[in-house]
Amino acid sequence: MTDLYLGLGSNVNREGCISQALDLLKQTFGSLNISPTFESESVGFDGDNFYNLVVHAETELSLEQVIKTYRSIEDKCGRDRTGPKFGARTLDIDLLLYGDLICTQPIELPRDEILENAYVLWPLAIMTPDLKHPQTGKNYRDHWQEYAKLQKLWRVETPWDKDY
Repeated sequence: MTDLYLGLGSNVNREGCISQALDLLKQTFGSLNISPTFESESVGFDGDNFYNLVVHAETELSLEQVIKTYRSIEDKCGRDRTGPKFGARTLDIDLLLYGDLICTQPIELPRDEILENAYVLWPLAIMTPDLKHPQTGKNYRDHWQEYAKLQKLWRVETPWDKDY
């Protein structure tokens, strides 16, 4: 079994899209471990606030199968891939970690966003403080403590806090 960590974000029908995505992820991977949800201002464009969280699951699927799975879930949740890179999203799923794998193809792992964005690093540090980043060898608690906390985000209560 391989541990995988996914970053989920939405700023269009946030509760509906993330709830649907969590249901579909649970159907695929079984038990999910879900971080607290954070609301943050949009980054890179002017838009509605996002909900962001991190999901952990275990899988026997290959990396390619995992990618295909989460992209299909994005599509089922109304993801429009024709818009600008930075824009409103019904659902954005990023594979953050796939075990200890470090690679650039078929996607970059671990994702740069882990250490760049508070809305990824903070939930990951809460969820798995002692897990070590595959490249830096430093745990996520220490990365969060050292992070320059300039991005505005705050914890929110959501319907899925107790469901998974």
